[in-house]
Amino acid sequence: MKHLPSWRCSKCQVFFREVARRVFAQEMKDSNLTSRDENDQYAPQYVLTPTGAKVNRIFLVGTLIEKEDIGTDSEYWRGRVSDPTGSFLVYAGQYQPEAAQFLAECELPAFVAVVGKTSTYTTDDGNVLTSIRPESIQHVDELTRDLWVLDTAKQTLERIRAIESEEDQNSKLAKEHYSTDIGYYRTIVKKALESLKETE
Repeated sequence: MKHLPSWRCSKCQVFFREVARRVFAQEMKDSNLTSRDENDQYAPQYVLTPTGAKVNRIFLVGTLIEKEDIGTDSEYWRGRVSDPTGSFLVYAGQYQPEAAQFLAECELPAFVAVVGKTSTYTTDDGNVLTSIRPESIQHVDELTRDLWVLDTAKQTLERIRAIESEEDQNSKLAKEHYSTDIGYYRTIVKKALESLKETE
């Protein structure tokens, strides 16, 4: 197995990986509710988004538009990957050597696919910032990016419908915490889909 699993069941000693969710950048930026399912030190941390996506790992495809080595003693790369709604910050250093090497060598701009763990940081004024620690980054083509936008739009709309009907616990919790503006996130989906028409 190339990467360590995401979680260990303390009772059965079985390893398994969290599903990589598809969420648009703007929704991740709006997210500030984190939780763990239990107190086990191996239990993953989740970010619950305004439409009810429970994210530990994320799969995103977009355009790598910026990169910078912000390390002091060793290389520590920060990349910015944009989608039609905003951008994700991706950080890779010595614990993500393949991703760090990719960022070091990649020429901008480039379509990339990233699978990684969500990470949160709370600023002194209480704002929660989200970023991605990549497990893998690779070059993709424009079609792959377009298909990701379509899939992510579909899944976002499905979560919005779940919010409206409060059909599961994540939807109820998201609606309660964020007072989710359904119209706002429908507009985000529409904006993302319209961006595909502009590139045709």
